[in-house]
Amino acid sequence: MINIIKVIISVLLFLCLADMPYGFYQFVRFAGLIAFSILAYQAHENGKQTEMIIYGCLALLFQPFFKIALGREYWNIVDLVVGIGLLVSIFVKQKEN
Repeated sequence: MINIIKVIISVLLFLCLADMPYGFYQFVRFAGLIAFSILAYQAHENGKQTEMIIYGCLALLFQPFFKIALGREYWNIVDLVVGIGLLVSIFVKQKEN
């Protein structure tokens, strides 16, 4: 379930690199808030405090209520780095198991 959430949010973040309608970016903010909150909760339940803090910060960064204006270029960098990080975290977890 967690890996599915990571893949879905990664795909959404990568789609943000394209020229999409504004409503799509709003949707990604809501989806990001929900997804990163779930990931933070799961990390907390598993006793992984560092991951919990990272996902909590990402939930705050992507939340749609008090927007953080970074500019399109910076948001593209954030989307790319976070998307890649999520996908890498899937493979690192599988390798550990």
